[in-house]
Amino acid sequence: MRFLRITLTIFTAILFHNLTYAQQSKNTFQEPSEVKTLLDEKRKFNSANTANDKYKIQIFYGSNSEAIRKLADFKRNFSDIDGTIIYSNPSYKVWVGSYKTRIEAERNLKNIRKRFENALLINPSK
Repeated sequence: MRFLRITLTIFTAILFHNLTYAQQSKNTFQEPSEVKTLLDEKRKFNSANTANDKYKIQIFYGSNSEAIRKLADFKRNFSDIDGTIIYSNPSYKVWVGSYKTRIEAERNLKNIRKRFENALLINPSK
């Protein structure tokens, strides 16, 4: 008798469990047009960001003022290659170029070393 009562209770619970409905949330969100514009700009920035590339060339490591001078000198001599200053506690690094392959980076490193002898090839993602 007890087994029949337990079986009937479980069967009834399973049967009615499938018939019950929970409330469904229907939230809508109106995204301002400024947010879409900002997201587009962020995507453009991220695609050109230094961390997305495999190889860079470091032409200087030292103080901020000297890093600014080295970057300006680099841009005068190699106007077709972009460069940036990265802060790495306690010094500043000047990274130039953004190369997908090591061969491409080494080819440019050879030309850059003619002007910046201490230039070296780096892989910032590692």
